[in-house]
Amino acid sequence: MSADSLSHRKTRARLLFKEGGKIPAKRQVKISQKRHEFLFGIGGFEAVELRGGNPDGSPVSADLERKAFLEERLGRLFSVMNYATLPFYLGRYEPVEGRPDQARTKAAADYFLEKGIRLKGHPLVWHTVCADWLMAYSNEAILEKLLRRIRRETAFFRGSIDMWDVINEVVIMPVFDKYDNAVTRVCRELGRVSMIREVFAAARAANPGAVLLLNDFDLSSRYDILIDGCLQSGIPIDAIGIQSHQHQGYWGAEKLNEILERYSQFGLPLHFTENTIISGSLMPPHIVDLNDWQVDSWPSTPEGEERQAREVIEMYTILFEHPSVEAITTWGSADGGWLKAPSGLLREDNGVKPVFTELEKKINGEWMTKATALTDSAGELSLEGFLGTYEAECDGKKAAFALSKDSAVIEIEFI
Repeated sequence: MSADSLSHRKTRARLLFKEGGKIPAKRQVKISQKRHEFLFGIGGFEAVELRGGNPDGSPVSADLERKAFLEERLGRLFSVMNYATLPFYLGRYEPVEGRPDQARTKAAADYFLEKGIRLKGHPLVWHTVCADWLMAYSNEAILEKLLRRIRRETAFFRGSIDMWDVINEVVIMPVFDKYDNAVTRVCRELGRVSMIREVFAAARAANPGAVLLLNDFDLSSRYDILIDGCLQSGIPIDAIGIQSHQHQGYWGAEKLNEILERYSQFGLPLHFTENTIISGSLMPPHIVDLNDWQVDSWPSTPEGEERQAREVIEMYTILFEHPSVEAITTWGSADGGWLKAPSGLLREDNGVKPVFTELEKKINGEWMTKATALTDSAGELSLEGFLGTYEAECDGKKAAFALSKDSAVIEIEFI
């Protein structure tokens, strides 16, 4: 790594300290970074159960063992991660029309916000895990109900969830033929770009300040063409979502850099929204749709775990060094989730895998700023650090502050 490869993740600022209106000159100050501005994410689906309870309304707290298990898992993950994705799959979120799972999901969002975790909702529109009840309506009515759902969620969660995967996997959406669904019907009639325009407009109207993503797994030229068409049409995409499910083997640095080069040309932030790297046997190469690989179990192995750790660290390092990338989300918090894949940072029993240990060393160690310095006679000191939130401590008193690219002089009051 070159000396300046992470300069875009840092800034330099003068810190001006005060204590009861007085300047604490020639005093030792301990500086500790608490959170990154860069988004290191994980799926946070377990929080819906932990804080929202079971779908039937019974609290998970009634099962003390299960409650402790979930608390241990989430606590461990978010000792390192600062960003979570919450589920909004329409077929599960609103299996019965007019009865959305808002209360449980809001409880989960509040749980994360209490811990300083930034949130994203995923997804507002997708042809998979769609609601069967939509099939009873005409295409015109389906679209209106989808747009109403978008406005409802983005408005209700405004201030809690201000980032959304607005529409998911549009490249395949109008030609999806595994089963009939309401979203594919509408997209086939409207066309991809017109469909995206409608759903983005609805989300923007309900939450003008939200970060709105287009998200896809198809990283062929079809996605490039779709993004270009949307931007040429004036659709206000805030970030490009890139899925990176690597069940059949790690992409490697060459492919990763090629993808970064292609998608950074659009001048938008890049979010690696769904990353999976396997710590067991790889999925056979002849499988085209990953969902077709159905197994009873998919064990992690010691050799696979060491391989996963090496590959994840290389990938995270390449992405963190690239100025276009704003977020990386490891999709499986623990093994045994989607497709039973051993792709988690933790084992199924919450045991720590090598990948978690190595990521912790990077995120909370190598990429985290900590310093101790003396203030000068004016009560100031200079700090160069990674962008994010901080705590300053002097003589047992503490104060919070943040470093951003706009930081120049930051006044910090010890109380």
